Amino acid sequence: HDEGYGLITVKQVFEYSSNVGMAKLITRLYKNREKDFVDRLYYFHLNEPLGIELKGEGRPEIRYPGTKYWSGISLAMMAHGYEVRLTPLQILTFYNAVANGGRMMRPMFVKELRQRGKTIKRFSPQVIDPSICSRSTLKKARAMLEGVVDSGTAMNLRNASCKIAGKTGTAQIANQKFGYGKQYLASFVGYFPAEDPKYSCIVWVSSPSNSVYYGNVVAGPVFREIAQKIYATRIAVDNEVEKIGWFDKVEPPYTKGGYWPELEKVLDELDIPVEKGNDASSHWVITRKQEDKVLCFGKLYTRNLMPDVKGLGLKDALYILENYGLEVTVTGKGTVVNQWPQPGVRIQKGETVQLEMSQ
Repeated sequence: HDEGYGLITVKQVFEYSSNVGMAKLITRLYKNREKDFVDRLYYFHLNEPLGIELKGEGRPEIRYPGTKYWSGISLAMMAHGYEVRLTPLQILTFYNAVANGGRMMRPMFVKELRQRGKTIKRFSPQVIDPSICSRSTLKKARAMLEGVVDSGTAMNLRNASCKIAGKTGTAQIANQKFGYGKQYLASFVGYFPAEDPKYSCIVWVSSPSNSVYYGNVVAGPVFREIAQKIYATRIAVDNEVEKIGWFDKVEPPYTKGGYWPELEKVLDELDIPVEKGNDASSHWVITRKQEDKVLCFGKLYTRNLMPDVKGLGLKDALYILENYGLEVTVTGKGTVVNQWPQPGVRIQKGETVQLEMSQ
């Protein structure tokens, strides 16, 4: 194959997302046995709707040998994702089974129904298939999915704060009248952390607006951002970390100022002692750490006067300033350390505010 990879292993075919390699492999293994190939896809329940609680689920379409639309190239095309139609949730359910030790679960949107604070109905997880494959096959599949990130098409995700496993996808979108054109579908589906999966996720971007449309470039970074933010919450949510009396051993961490109700919730969840000082009625605070606690000081704002956003993170500063009808320009990142015009001066709607950040 011109400009190809040369001789590569099956694992590398998957990791490099080689359409030619996958087409050759499946054709070699299933030529004259096309029904066996499609039957295996059916065995994975990929031809069945999930039966979720939400209306409007699309029905999967996987062509079968001998039917109207089956052709001589169908096997090769199906080998790298064409001539099949699955919803993102149906694809995710399959990958979730790989992450879940081979156990395929029906997606669950509602855990229980409550009325006036009382639980009136509970929903239990439903198993579609207790084991979609053998343990040895599962181990190989996971190794390939990890390889995609370690040395394949998604190497740009290696620097995530948790180890990711998954598969990139780049497909042309067909037009019913004109066939395949210049519209693409970019995707990344996988799970994290790879060594002990807790979450599975799919990112699906249809017709990216710029000239870049590959799954690793368009969908991959979104997946990484989601994974990092969810993984960061595991201290309080999933990892069931024992509270170890931080402040017998270390001083409180640096904390940005911000919206008091949210900040209070985070500090309380992490067992960090906190004391709110002046202006107890204010929803916006700046912080100062002491030896054994975090002090919070309220900020009071007056209409038509420039609000003081020093000490706040960019998200909170933007929220306040834009609510005043102000335009904002920013230099740097981190915490606001300076602003122009200065706090307290009279302002007009549409005026531009310049923020200087700590980094």
